[in-house]
Amino acid sequence: MNELFQLINTFFENILFFDIFLGSIKGTTFPFVVAWLIGGGIYLTFKMGFVNLKMLGHSLKIVQGKYHTHQDRGLITPFQSLATALSATVGIGNIAAVSIAISLGGAGAAFWMIMAGFLGMTLKFTEVTLSVKYREFLPNGTIMGGAMEYLSRGLANKGWAKTGKILAITFAFFMILGAIGAGNTFQVSQSLIIMQGQISFFETYPYAFGIFLAIITGMVIIGGIKRIAHVAQAIVPFMVIFYMMMVFWVLGTYFTVIPDAFKLIFTEAFNPTAVAGGMFGAMAQGFQRAVFSNEAGLGSAGIAHSPAKVKYPIRQGLVSLYEPFIDTVVVCTMTALVVILTGVYSGGTPELQAIIEAKQGAALTSAAFGLVVPWFPTVLGFAIFMFAFSTMISWSYYGERAWVYLFGIKSSIIFKLIFLAFIVIATIVDTGTMVDFSSILFLALAIPNIFGLLIMSGDVKIMLKEYMAKLKSGELDKEAIRD
Repeated sequence: MNELFQLINTFFENILFFDIFLGSIKGTTFPFVVAWLIGGGIYLTFKMGFVNLKMLGHSLKIVQGKYHTHQDRGLITPFQSLATALSATVGIGNIAAVSIAISLGGAGAAFWMIMAGFLGMTLKFTEVTLSVKYREFLPNGTIMGGAMEYLSRGLANKGWAKTGKILAITFAFFMILGAIGAGNTFQVSQSLIIMQGQISFFETYPYAFGIFLAIITGMVIIGGIKRIAHVAQAIVPFMVIFYMMMVFWVLGTYFTVIPDAFKLIFTEAFNPTAVAGGMFGAMAQGFQRAVFSNEAGLGSAGIAHSPAKVKYPIRQGLVSLYEPFIDTVVVCTMTALVVILTGVYSGGTPELQAIIEAKQGAALTSAAFGLVVPWFPTVLGFAIFMFAFSTMISWSYYGERAWVYLFGIKSSIIFKLIFLAFIVIATIVDTGTMVDFSSILFLALAIPNIFGLLIMSGDVKIMLKEYMAKLKSGELDKEAIRD
């Protein structure tokens, strides 16, 4: 199995992730897909007039249900859609990916993760708006949305029907593999490491953990998006608050040196001699791992937002602004501070160095918490389990929608069974290989998706202007239902 993943890794690395040589800096390269994400994020942020800053207040009112109308169509509330999407993003990536980024790119990688979160807000806004605009209500009562729909139908409206179809099929293929890899096996493998350290039974019988997780995951995903949304709505706020309480404990312990940590983050973000690869090495790690966590630019979250009960596609796009903000700007930054303040990322002991070399990010973060309070790793084990579980139930839906797009609604149960089977398989797959495999498949989604976002960004800009005009005129307030 490991040989298979390594073969796939090599294929995607060579075909999709070639490096851009930066001639002005001898010997420096930069992954093309990371440059693609950065360029797309900057372009859309300026084109949308910094919607990621200006509309957060209005977005919060939408989440609170203050703009519900009689014309809303969908299956779940805007908040449930947000919770479902957050359950996919706020997960192991916030714990493991952050530690991996800092251990490989230095403290400066944290700065670039924050910047990725900021730019990612506009990327997410654009893709979610298009997802709702081009969503399709299927005869069986479900809704098909996401990049598959706006790449095929949206580009067809631009006269690029054949190109759009090819990109949509490519995206769906990557989505299925990404759901099984990053949305499933990576989550299991990283959480298993922590659980084995707390429960010796799983160290002897790792597949037992996989069977247990597969059973409880299956109980949720068989019920479809409504059940997934209700579970996500219940556990996401709880697990975020629970984790942040642990983080604040650590920050309180190191309170006096927090300014030094921020100084280090900013210094190493721009110091070309600070880390391996210099500034561009830190930037590449920061953006790559941030996207692995918040999924902005990948087109995946649009699948969760498509069933939202809204009248205006822009409205749900505004709701999605909070995903990268909560996931990366807040939660990932807090994890980064824990890792930097405790110094575990430097690998000061043979044990820590072994964890870094194996790319066991969750274990590295656990070690950081353990330096402050010896019993914290046990509590963190529970948090990691919940993070992994919440991510998996949402990504199962993402993968299932992509499967339905390619093979039809009647075969959706086949994907769900494959997804559950890989939960068990993940307990016997090498963790380091899974990290590489997951990262590659995740980022591969950005290539067709951002191309579509750039082509259709003008449509989103027009929709945003029209929405803003209605908001300023008071029309949106008049049509809202008053409870």
